[in-house]
Amino acid sequence: MPFAYPVLLELAGRRCVVVGERAVREGKVEALLEAGAHDVLVVAEGPKAHLEELARHGVRVRRRGWVPADLDGAFLVVGWSPRESDRERLAAEARARGALVNVIDDVGRCDFASPAVVRRGQLVLAVGTGGSSPALARKLREELDRRFGPHWAVLVDVLRELRARTLPLLPDLPERSRRWAEALDLEEAERMVIEGRTEELREVLLLRLSGAGAGA
Repeated sequence: MPFAYPVLLELAGRRCVVVGERAVREGKVEALLEAGAHDVLVVAEGPKAHLEELARHGVRVRRRGWVPADLDGAFLVVGWSPRESDRERLAAEARARGALVNVIDDVGRCDFASPAVVRRGQLVLAVGTGGSSPALARKLREELDRRFGPHWAVLVDVLRELRARTLPLLPDLPERSRRWAEALDLEEAERMVIEGRTEELREVLLLRLSGAGAGA
């Protein structure tokens, strides 16, 4: 199965390069920015309005065909060309520089697949089919988008805060994992956030994690 090992990459402080008009049209630049990339270079001749909009938001744009030097220092490269020879060259030049590369719709020249993604703050839900069915991935993304509403961003923030607060109290990893497994009831937590009871949720979880409470 291609692309069977899922990872979440840290892009902050790492250079990403987007090559070609199709990659721009399909929102590859925005996807990188949403994932935390700050150093993004776009090399494409169009679409003009889209490139102008990206430039207004601080993205570096070179309105021309790409050259190998554009990939210098890249951690990740996403691109496309209608010419197979150009796609092969792009993949080879990126790999020669140690960059991960994704050539759109050219599985043999990809080191990774871009999944369909739903973001709720720090929560990232990704769906991949190994390139077998982008349509299925989109449909499943739509299902996840409906199921996991904006309140999940709040829930994740609460859990992140509590994890940081309780780490010194629970230094033993197995014990910490056991207490979290017993303390966290997702249906209950989601309901409390929806009802605006986030402070109560914090108190309930703190009691359970400390061993002082067994339920809400």
